[in-house]
Amino acid sequence: MRLLYSALYYCLLPLLVMRMLWRSRRAVAYRQRLPERFGLFTPSSDLHLPAIWLHAVSVGETLAAAPLVESLLRQYPAYRLVITTTTPTGSERVRALFGDRVFHVYLPWDSPGCVSRFLARTRPTLLLIMETELWPNMLYYSRVAGCRIMLVNARMSERSARAYARAAGLARSMLQQLDVVACQTFKDGERLLTLGLSPSALVLTGSIKFDVEPGDELRHRAVSLRRAVADQERPVVVAASTHAGEEALILDAYRGIREALGPCLLVLVPRHAERFDDVGELCRRQGWQVLRRSAGRNPEPGDDVLLGDTMGELLLLLGSATVAVIGGSWRSGGGHNPLEAAAWGVPVVVGPHISNFEDICQRLITAGAMVQLERPDGLAPCLVQLLEDPLRCQSMGTAGLQVMRDNRGASAAVMALVAEQLARH
Repeated sequence: MRLLYSALYYCLLPLLVMRMLWRSRRAVAYRQRLPERFGLFTPSSDLHLPAIWLHAVSVGETLAAAPLVESLLRQYPAYRLVITTTTPTGSERVRALFGDRVFHVYLPWDSPGCVSRFLARTRPTLLLIMETELWPNMLYYSRVAGCRIMLVNARMSERSARAYARAAGLARSMLQQLDVVACQTFKDGERLLTLGLSPSALVLTGSIKFDVEPGDELRHRAVSLRRAVADQERPVVVAASTHAGEEALILDAYRGIREALGPCLLVLVPRHAERFDDVGELCRRQGWQVLRRSAGRNPEPGDDVLLGDTMGELLLLLGSATVAVIGGSWRSGGGHNPLEAAAWGVPVVVGPHISNFEDICQRLITAGAMVQLERPDGLAPCLVQLLEDPLRCQSMGTAGLQVMRDNRGASAAVMALVAEQLARH
């Protein structure tokens, strides 16, 4: 099955290159550093040292992995830490967070040649894969090279499980390459076992996303931003990681808020950088005064919408929120991480589609920290009710912080598993 997959992958490689070039029309970073996608790059100068390889596909996984990366750097100074991402935004976050303390390149495309060249240039002892980014040749050739493999913060939604089940043989062979799977929830683990994971490899650790905590510098910047808006006596609604079609829904709700309550600031943060211009134009066509975050100044009373068009600032912008609306949950996208808002003590509103974070969302809903809406037309009334009730917002925010505190500790559990795997190498 893997050989057939590899043959097909080689046939698709020209299309992958064309796709990168096509996407680079809107975001030039997609055409840059293309040789890295083929496993072609200059190795680090300390290649004689053993290496730990961590793969985090994009921004969300990189931010979730940050506490783990800091622990690895602190506890294993004699190891090189290699971090790969798939997206330019993920790459930017790695460089901003860790600088030259890690060796960063793009994940190679999953052909035998690309993966083999990557492994020859990095020589990892242990591979840590964030969440469920599984590739047949990456796993197979890492195992052939003698690398131990851990799936960290693993999750498997019902939708993803159905997709993997369509290629059951390939899914089973990939899962059997894994030495340890540090799983977020019991349900995720059950689905992985059904797909072919060995029970001896499964460990329930919870989600390391509960361990993310804004640092002192970030808190100071968020307070400054929040104070700049608070001086204008305006509440702030942050719409985080929105997808195509969701911005129009949120702008409709924003109009309802303005009609009911008067002055308010909407912070709109699209998920993908190549959509920044389109979203800004949508706001302007509707008559809103738009300030782009990249302009480098704080919002003024005449600004209606602050467009989050800078990379890596979502956590900061959420720190300025009165209420947060989570994107990806309104148009069957599965939702994005609500804990980035909960970590600030900010009440959270999501739509009906939360399969990517079902357990986390249920914990927040049960605690009273989150409101889930079944229909987008309920968004404006919900936000008006929350913004009119500061005590309820405070109560929801406090409940969210308690959920964060009650569920911390996954990073420490993962680090214990890392120590076990390194000892077995």
